[in-house]
Amino acid sequence: MKKIVVIVCLLISAQSLVFSQKKEPPNILVFYIDDLRAELGCYGSETAITPNIDKLSNDGIMFNKAYTQQAICAPSRMSTLTGLRPETLGIYSIFTPLRKVHKDVVTLPQLFRQNGYKTISTGKVYHHTIDDKESWTQLVVRPSKRYLKPESLKAIADLKSGGNKNPKGPAFEDADVADEAYVDGEIANNAIKMLNKYKDDKFLLFVGFTKPHLPFNAPKKYWDMHDKSKFDIPSKEKPEGMYRLALSQWGELKGYHGIPKEDPLNDDITRTLIHGYHACVSYMDAQVGKVMQTLEELDLRKNTMIVFMSDHGYKIGEYGAWCKHSNVEIDVRVPLIISRETNDKNRVAGQMSNALVENVDIFSTLTEICGLESPKSDGKSLIPVLNNPEIKWDEIATSVYARGKNIMGCTATDGNWRYTEWRDSNSHEILGAELYEHKNSLLSFENLSGNEGYKDVEESMKTLLESQFPRDAKPFPQNDIPRN
Repeated sequence: MKKIVVIVCLLISAQSLVFSQKKEPPNILVFYIDDLRAELGCYGSETAITPNIDKLSNDGIMFNKAYTQQAICAPSRMSTLTGLRPETLGIYSIFTPLRKVHKDVVTLPQLFRQNGYKTISTGKVYHHTIDDKESWTQLVVRPSKRYLKPESLKAIADLKSGGNKNPKGPAFEDADVADEAYVDGEIANNAIKMLNKYKDDKFLLFVGFTKPHLPFNAPKKYWDMHDKSKFDIPSKEKPEGMYRLALSQWGELKGYHGIPKEDPLNDDITRTLIHGYHACVSYMDAQVGKVMQTLEELDLRKNTMIVFMSDHGYKIGEYGAWCKHSNVEIDVRVPLIISRETNDKNRVAGQMSNALVENVDIFSTLTEICGLESPKSDGKSLIPVLNNPEIKWDEIATSVYARGKNIMGCTATDGNWRYTEWRDSNSHEILGAELYEHKNSLLSFENLSGNEGYKDVEESMKTLLESQFPRDAKPFPQNDIPRN
């Protein structure tokens, strides 16, 4: 009898040991950046000054070929936060909030909150501030202040007095102020407050920095970090044979006060805008550093997984164009860094992966890391890549961009080539095709579609694209009407 008792006690002790060694799910901190292209120090940029993001890249896996599902704010963010592609959600413009048409979709913060996490949103996470508010434990009010210099405020006042009810101010500003005087400094301070508030809870914290989105407003010290004269003017040449609707009219920039209507912009204003973009990136980088420092000071880094990502890429004068709103490589490629908690025994750090990954994969990655049962997703978990950055992974990454309600641009990359078909949104009839080589550059200046010398490449890419977008598929779902 005593032997039985001893054996039972040993079994109970062994079981207790196993349970005690079972890994607790981590906290999650997501830096979600607006309009950030893959041009950072850690990505090889010679002009970006981003020491804090560079440090983070050395503390995790940096993805060299990560892609967004649509190069525009609202649809790309909805895709990340639901794990569903824009063509599944049927939302392609910035005008339709998620819950207006998808009341029952389970979002990432909603799922985490249902599983005991404190879920916090600070800054720009969804494009629409009211989106999915029931999924957050705390939704910090997004700061709205933008302009500080007297001449900027006067310009806005003059526009209003002239009948413009909601004028945009200047496209850039460099007030000599402290970081928190502009929006991202306040967002960083709010994130720090949230870390202190929820440090004893299991949390999912999204920190949505707004820079380098227009207007390019940042404290003067970040402008002073960069020498305007050192910035090269990118080629304004548009790719030969490009589809007529491939690039947008960059109206987002033209809407700002003081921006000439000429196309393309002259070199002086181009260089100033490039300077402003870089200043905003450095400003945002400093705010990332402040939040990371707080994480360390609160002893939270050891059990907090970090994701640093952008909603889409951006053009700063390339092809004579600006902003995003297209399917070109520089608009759909994004920076992505994932750094696991320091107490994770499977942690790999300081490596780059060339695996083709997508923003839509973040949903499944985080739910698996935290042991949550995930609803159906269009993405897949990146844990195998985090464990082995050189693993063979997906053959393609895809994106879409609608031109009005009748034309859909479907695009795919295999990491070296980008193939795009512009289709009738209902019949899938091909209206135009583009094939660009990107083995060594984000830019390409010749559409090789139809070129006999690249026939085999085009056929291969066409097959890959149509594995995701079958020609015999139903019409693309549309729950809004995007503008052309």
